[in-house]
Amino acid sequence: MKLNELSDNPGARKERMRVGRGIGSGKGKTAGRGVKGQKARSGVTGIRQFEGGQMPLYMRLPKRGFTKPNRAKYAEVNVGALQSAIDAGKLDAGKKIDAAALVAAGVLRRAYDGVRLLGQGELKAKVDIEVAHASAGAKSAVEKAGGALKVTEVKKENDAAADKKAAKKKARKADDEEN
Repeated sequence: MKLNELSDNPGARKERMRVGRGIGSGKGKTAGRGVKGQKARSGVTGIRQFEGGQMPLYMRLPKRGFTKPNRAKYAEVNVGALQSAIDAGKLDAGKKIDAAALVAAGVLRRAYDGVRLLGQGELKAKVDIEVAHASAGAKSAVEKAGGALKVTEVKKENDAAADKKAAKKKARKADDEEN
């Protein structure tokens, strides 16, 4: 096979409908847009939610809930993925497994604010694992395999900045009391 002989499967790529190409094409004249007016022109955006001056539905409905802006983001890994990494020789079951080891093994791309262990899959190897959070199913899977699970609280970067700010404030307060 040569590069010039490569081709996609017949019918895999459908050509787009060319509109406005005469009455015989089936999409001539108004090109499927109906007739005249703002919606027949290009570049129309905000007309869909406009209700003719009446208060729009999305503004009439009450707003509920809150999204925490600095909530922790965890990298999730299942015990089944852990077992397949051990079977493939990427992880050593004899050593302690933590976020750094999972990233180095290629099980996770990045650890974010910590690793959350989930219970999907089966774990056969006896492992000593340290994560920021673990589900009940994951805990039972690790204990069933004879391993140890340690759940640690991971400090986020903005927590470290807050600690630094608090220490600076405390030092300034102590300085003021001296003077």
